[in-house]
Amino acid sequence: MAAVRALLAPRLAAASAFAPRPGGRAAPPRAALHGSAPRAGPRVALVLSGCGVYDGAEIHEASAVLVHLSRAGADVQIFAPNVPQMHVVDHTKGQPSEKETRNVLTESARIARGKITDLAELSAARHDAAIFPGGFGAAKNLSTFAVDGKDCKVNGDVARVLKEFHGAGKPIGLCCIAPVLAAKVLRGVEVTVGHEQEEGGRWPYAGTAEAIKALGAKHCVRDVSEAHVDQKNKVVTTPAFMCETALHHVHDGIGAMVREVLRLIQK
Repeated sequence: MAAVRALLAPRLAAASAFAPRPGGRAAPPRAALHGSAPRAGPRVALVLSGCGVYDGAEIHEASAVLVHLSRAGADVQIFAPNVPQMHVVDHTKGQPSEKETRNVLTESARIARGKITDLAELSAARHDAAIFPGGFGAAKNLSTFAVDGKDCKVNGDVARVLKEFHGAGKPIGLCCIAPVLAAKVLRGVEVTVGHEQEEGGRWPYAGTAEAIKALGAKHCVRDVSEAHVDQKNKVVTTPAFMCETALHHVHDGIGAMVREVLRLIQK
């Protein structure tokens, strides 16, 4: 038992940093996402929309972005808006859970391993790039696209962040359904959500391309393992789970998106 306690002691000590303080408040996180020393690489803001494909950020996409950024030596800070989710979906059924509510920032903290900041505090002046993973949260919590289509509204802080980075000439990466955010806010931008035909179910959300055109943006057909780069606006997009395919193809496409975002930082 002594050996077991010795093995667990460091983890228990780390966990105690998050234990409630007297009065009920939790202590702020003290460690970086991966527990490593701070890096001097590019500073990238990752914006999440909850936790779970049907009502938040797509977890595999968020994780893939983090892996590729980590491999590139980027210094990542994770953000999410402090707002209620549109609704909560039971992911075993794909149906909304009645009378259940959740908060986007609180749910996103699950992916961030607790180290997360309110999106209201994100400033382009302190970061070199911003990346938005997909998942239905982008269309439900960061905007109303899931309900209103081309007539959607974008969360105020999301719109502000997109305009700030764009105005500063700093790159923005978006994947899956998230490119609709740029299409709405940055008129005339070039983005991709993949192919424009369903092709027997391989591209089940192909109709999104027409909505993007209706928003005044240009849609560019790309495969799932590719990224499209709008050189003029410094916006990089990739289809991700807009395509029904093997996970590693989605991972490869996100890797291409991350590489292009980081390349644009150098220009």
